[in-house]
Amino acid sequence: MTAEFLSRLQFAFTISFHILFPAFSIGLITFISIIEGIYLKTKNIRFLNMAKFWTKILALTFGMGIVSGIVMEFQLGTNWAGFANVVGSVLGSLFTYEVLTAFFIEAGFLGVMFFGWNKVGPKLHYTATLLVWLGVSISAFWILSANSWMQNPTGARLEMGRFVTDSWAEVIFNPILIPRFLHMLLAAYISTFFVVAGISAYYLLSNRHIQFAKTCFSIAMLMLLIMVPMQWLVGDKVGLNVHEYQPLKTAAMEGVWETQEGAPLLLFAIPVQSEAKNYYEVKIPHLASLLNTHQWNGKLVGLKTVQPEDRPYVFIVFWSFRIMVGLGLLMGLIVLTGLWLRLTKRLHTARWFLKVCVAITPIGFISIMTGWFTAEVGRQPWIVYNLLRTADAGSPITVWHVLASFILLIIVYGVIFGYFYFKYLFKTIAAGPSAEDEPDPTDVAFPFMAQEDLVPDIDSSNKQ
Repeated sequence: MTAEFLSRLQFAFTISFHILFPAFSIGLITFISIIEGIYLKTKNIRFLNMAKFWTKILALTFGMGIVSGIVMEFQLGTNWAGFANVVGSVLGSLFTYEVLTAFFIEAGFLGVMFFGWNKVGPKLHYTATLLVWLGVSISAFWILSANSWMQNPTGARLEMGRFVTDSWAEVIFNPILIPRFLHMLLAAYISTFFVVAGISAYYLLSNRHIQFAKTCFSIAMLMLLIMVPMQWLVGDKVGLNVHEYQPLKTAAMEGVWETQEGAPLLLFAIPVQSEAKNYYEVKIPHLASLLNTHQWNGKLVGLKTVQPEDRPYVFIVFWSFRIMVGLGLLMGLIVLTGLWLRLTKRLHTARWFLKVCVAITPIGFISIMTGWFTAEVGRQPWIVYNLLRTADAGSPITVWHVLASFILLIIVYGVIFGYFYFKYLFKTIAAGPSAEDEPDPTDVAFPFMAQEDLVPDIDSSNKQ
């Protein structure tokens, strides 16, 4: 066990925690923006009270995202000094731009959004909400810009051990950036709307907060019906870019060892790195080439075109990619089932479907994690693709130093995030919206919801 391996494992651990909170925050502020916008349009107090409830969860989540993000910044100095030294002139500027744009917007208007409900007018409050949404979106843009440059370093060159920028436009607006940025935003939205649907389904199954739950469930399932297919289209573009700019990552995702045309899609296989081959293959002819090149006999570069030390760890990339895609297809099945139940007026009374929605509440976040594993492990052994190896980017520290900090991080993260965050999250969910948050059942439905979605069904707990 080396200091490099432990440092990589430690960074993977901390960012795995961190990525969930910003993604959830982005999705929540988007959902709240939709709800509060409906309130301004309809003047229906029901939607205002819904926005207030979800803002409580956003406040808790946003704070955790800030705390967990600070740790990663320290790790760049303690564990990855070589990386900071070589790429600091490029990525340091991008992170500064994030602070000067996104952070200042968020810091300026979060207080108004969280505490200004009864202190400023509805339009001004909604403006603050939209500006916070804009801030988190810009923040995601800069983070994806930095990561996309690491995946496909354009606009800069390595000179005397450090990167020198030739074109900031090429650094910032990398050819792979926009699809990846949209892919991440949609992933955050979808993950959050599944959480909203899961919590709402829990309330419906418990026969609590019926009006609140029906309205939130209807909106969440409608938005998912739109966004899940959009994610498939954007994901396809991301896959095409990966094949164009990182063909070895595509090879690892598809388990392709030998360069071939008309490569089959492997539904199941066990890749063995040391033998450079797969066992127990179950495949569909030509489909991998078709999906990655949009050509029936498209050419996929094989992993054997480079030396073994230049290949990513195939088993992780291969299976994390399949889990991500499999969950994406499952999401599509769920939202189509929701559409069928909506059309047959059983969206809120089919208990089996509500139980499914509760069970799959974290499905989007699992998909985000496996997608991140695919992207980052698939880039290895490079930390800046084809230019800087991960092994050359570490700090001159001992295994014991890394191990000690890793153990402390596991303990602290387990207490702060694993216990306290979920304790107060579940406490907020268990309490539900306050009495003043409960909508009036005589309210007129918003256009995309049927009136029966808003009026409690006294027999709903017995319907299947």
